[in-house]
Amino acid sequence: MIKRGIHNEINRYLDSPDALIVTGMRRVGKTTLLQQIYDELSTKNKLFLDLEAPNDRKILEGDNYEEIKIRLMARNLDFSQRCFIFLDEIQLLKNLPSVAKYFLDHYGVKFLMTGSASFYLKNLFTESLAGRKFIFELFPLSFSEFLAFKMPNLKIPPQPVVFDSGLFELFAPHYEEYLVFGGFPGVVTRPTAEEKNKAIEDIFTSYFQNEVEKLGDFHHNEIVRDLILLLMERSGSRISVAKISSELGISSPTVSSYLAFLEQTYFIYLVRPYSQNRGVEIRKSPKIYFCDTGILNRFARLDEGKIFENAVYSALRSRGRVNYYQKKSGVEIDFILNKEEAFETKRTAGVHDIKRLRSLAGPLGISKISLVAKNFTSQKDAVFGFSL
Repeated sequence: MIKRGIHNEINRYLDSPDALIVTGMRRVGKTTLLQQIYDELSTKNKLFLDLEAPNDRKILEGDNYEEIKIRLMARNLDFSQRCFIFLDEIQLLKNLPSVAKYFLDHYGVKFLMTGSASFYLKNLFTESLAGRKFIFELFPLSFSEFLAFKMPNLKIPPQPVVFDSGLFELFAPHYEEYLVFGGFPGVVTRPTAEEKNKAIEDIFTSYFQNEVEKLGDFHHNEIVRDLILLLMERSGSRISVAKISSELGISSPTVSSYLAFLEQTYFIYLVRPYSQNRGVEIRKSPKIYFCDTGILNRFARLDEGKIFENAVYSALRSRGRVNYYQKKSGVEIDFILNKEEAFETKRTAGVHDIKRLRSLAGPLGISKISLVAKNFTSQKDAVFGFSL
């Protein structure tokens, strides 16, 4: 079993009293991650419940928490000493926040939980476990995690490393596969292109059925579907709520609510323009990116540059706040990370691209710049997408 990068980070919080929640889109590997941590835990005073299983879910149902305690004791939990309860798919149990709070407050139970929808978790857990939880977000595989899945015996050179043409040729074919089929574990491990594409289709279907249709509770699911397909064709571009509203024949507030849902369930990401004024950022048009390049390649017709740009965004999103910058003339910087580092994506980077990026970033007070190239280049200040 390959360990995800977030695994060790979660382990550092096992001794804290707080509930630990792993959230993210479906099929990113949350259940596997939770099971790995459970298996590694040395204590025997632990219990793993899959809330998709009716019998497991029934243990935590009801308003009498002491009766729930008896059911848990029947599963060999000893409440006279510290115990660990692992819960998978917590969005399936509506009373879970209050149950978790009760056992955390009265018995010091350590909860480790997964939930597939940020939209649900953020609203449900805001008050019940305020100040008593840590939320970890799990995404599709990064490229280094992808390599660990594909080539477990490969020793990845430590960063930073100077990539010569030989080292580039070693990684480039794998990165091409990563761009085409994306980073969902269930896709990466499939041996053929046909199986990978079927797995991607299944992931999209599962998301639509379980998040949009069941969790979203929208009156017109077909409009949400049309919105998703429309947005895919515009990945990496600025979007206008008013224009989308006109194209789909629905109100602007409705479009905005659909976008918020898609973003809060990890399917899309809205990147705001860089500004010293936060209010200006919110008002101006965002750029849109998607959870995974494999889904984009399967359902949209995008050029290589847009797919690569989406992959670069995915590599940056876990590092902090990401913005884009655009002047009135239309000239722009693809990404600004944490207001201190500028990134521009290019299939092939040239010296003129570096000069241009420096001239745009300098007036913003940003001195750290990087050209992110897909193809091989020996230009200074250029890095490759797979080295992010």
